[in-house]
This record gives sequence, C-alpha cells and structure tokens, in this order.
Amino acid sequence: MAKFNKMIKGSFLGTVGLVGSLFFITKYKAQPRNQSIPPFFSKKAPYIFAHRGGMAVRPEHTKLAFDNAVTHDIDGFEIDVRLTKDHQLVVFHDATVDRTTNGSGKVAEHTLAELKQLDAAFQYIDINGVRPFRGHKDAKILSFDELLELYPKQLINVDLKDTPDNIEGQLAPEIIYNLIVAQQAQKRILVTSFHDKQIERFNLISQGTVAIGASQKEVAEGVLKFFTGLGHTFQPKANTFQMPVSFKGIKLTSPRFIQWLNERNIIPGYYGINNLDMMTDLIFYGAHTLVTDRPDLAQRFKQTHRK
Repeated sequence: MAKFNKMIKGSFLGTVGLVGSLFFITKYKAQPRNQSIPPFFSKKAPYIFAHRGGMAVRPEHTKLAFDNAVTHDIDGFEIDVRLTKDHQLVVFHDATVDRTTNGSGKVAEHTLAELKQLDAAFQYIDINGVRPFRGHKDAKILSFDELLELYPKQLINVDLKDTPDNIEGQLAPEIIYNLIVAQQAQKRILVTSFHDKQIERFNLISQGTVAIGASQKEVAEGVLKFFTGLGHTFQPKANTFQMPVSFKGIKLTSPRFIQWLNERNIIPGYYGINNLDMMTDLIFYGAHTLVTDRPDLAQRFKQTHRK
C-alpha cells in the first residue's frame, strides 16, 4: 500500500504540468478503447479469489489454504511467486522465509528441496490464539507447477515478486511462461507484478497469449488521468487494474471510475475485500474481480448474489 501511494505521488508530479496546460481546453469525455478481453475473463462475473489461498483462516500459500478455499466455491487464487536458488518457482510472498516458517534467510538462498523441509504453518496463529496446523503434512511450500497440477480447474492470479534488477527477477518471466505452457494453462492464468519491467518482460515473451495485470505505475497513471479530467488520453497496456479501495482519502471505488475502466475493457479488480457489504457494493458498481482473505465470505456472498 505504501508503494502504491508513492507511485501515485510520482505520477501526479508527471501529470500536473500536462493538466495545467490542458485543463481549460480539455474536457473529460469517455472514449472507449476497443481492447480485447482475454479468455481468462470469459467466465461469468463476478470472480472472487482467495488471497494467498485465504490467509485469514489457513496458513498462507499452503495446500491447507487452497484446499479450504476450493470447498467455499472460490473462483480461483491470488498468489505470489519467487525463484529459488536452483531456479524453481515457488508459491511464496516474502523475500525471506522467517515470517511464516521455522526457517530463516532469503528464498533465493535456498533450493526447492531445502524449502520443502520447512513448516509453512509454524508461525500461523488462528483467531483463538493457537497454532493448530504446526507440523501438518500439507503445511509445505508449494512449487508453482505443483499448484497448477493440484488445482486444474481454478483460475490463478499470480504476482511476480522478484525485483527486475536481480537475477531472479530477470529469469522469472520466462520460467513462469514455460511452466504455464507446459501445463497448457494459458487461458486460466493472469500474470501481474508491482514492477512495470516484469510485466513488460513477460508480455514480450508470451506475445499476448496470457492475460496480464497492470503494474503500480500503470494503475497510478490511469487513476491520475481519470481524476484530473484526462481519462480520454490514457492508453492501457494491461487487461486489468487490481487496486485497493482507496489511498490517502481518494476513493477508487466510485461508480464513474469503474464505468470508465469497463468502457475501455480494463477489468476492474479490488483486493482486501473482507466484508459482505463491500463485496455487494463493488459488484453493484460494476467491479469484476474481488480478492479476499476470507473464502467463507466469498461463498456466502455468492449464495446471496445468485438469488
């Protein structure tokens, strides 16, 4: 979230000069760009994804979490991936293993075999203040290809976490693309990254055959242009915006903004949606994808939404 705020500020400085010169002669008018919608978004909306498998109720990024999410009629998972020392792609968020496991050190300093020895539920505490999943056989770090094999019917929104300036970041886009193709999963994968360079690298390799999400930079540019009356000048590169509901008091969930995205075939998505009222409001406004820490809420929402 802090990075998103910083990116917005940077985009504002780059946009304010243009706004100053065009504000009085440019008037907002929706001019939809006929960007094609990829197969990833061809199923009936809304999509509700379990964030890291549903990290509020199970140890994040483990089979425990993903199995639980599937029982709650979830559409897919929002996950993160990093590259190991032996260049294997693992489903993991942090740069180090310390926060969630009984190990220490960077993911990039361990082989996949070494990471498999760790207890990925070691630090997890449930709402009762206990650690019920320590030592569980399914509390293991998964490789990305394992995840694809285990859940062949789930949509997967995957975030490339390695920074573009290190060796892991340089290799990750091609490695993940090869894994996607090997599993014939091009139509059910959405690749995103906070880093603009990673999205560019992946899209260059995939040649538009896999859906991509906007980087922080592109989201910031779109938000600033919309709210400063220059929305008609925005040229999207990605298929979807995935956003928080607000930043620094600026609401990103206004119906007009969501409509603006939809008119350009930019799929509106929001993360951190952990209450039913917010789910209901966002879908009513026209949002397509919601990411939640609570798969159980997703099931309750869908049962109501179908009525």
